[in-house]
Amino acid sequence: MIRDGYVARWLGRDFEAAPGADGEVRLYAPAPTDGFEEIRAGRFRRIVPASEVEELRYVRTTCRWRGERFVIVGEHETWLRVEFAGGRATVAEGLGLDRVDLGVWQSWAPRSEVEDVREEMI
Repeated sequence: MIRDGYVARWLGRDFEAAPGADGEVRLYAPAPTDGFEEIRAGRFRRIVPASEVEELRYVRTTCRWRGERFVIVGEHETWLRVEFAGGRATVAEGLGLDRVDLGVWQSWAPRSEVEDVREEMI
């Protein structure tokens, strides 16, 4: 599973999360969970005060492709959408990556060519 987003620990369990500027944290679950409301099929939400959250962290999935470090930002079937984490435009250009914004380089990589996939907590 490729993860890129916030994770909150609440009542000893980890949930996908979205911190709000209002001092609350939105928790999400893929299945019915006590106190969570269904917001669409297969997606349940509960809003809790940030003070009740035991831990809030950002998780992202990283990898190595073509000898360079990338962050995995998406997936589709046998492909991974990777974003160059090396920060050097000349290297990104040499790899044939697409420039999607100033300093942001991405490409679709065959999953079979991607190595050292791991989650990082930030």
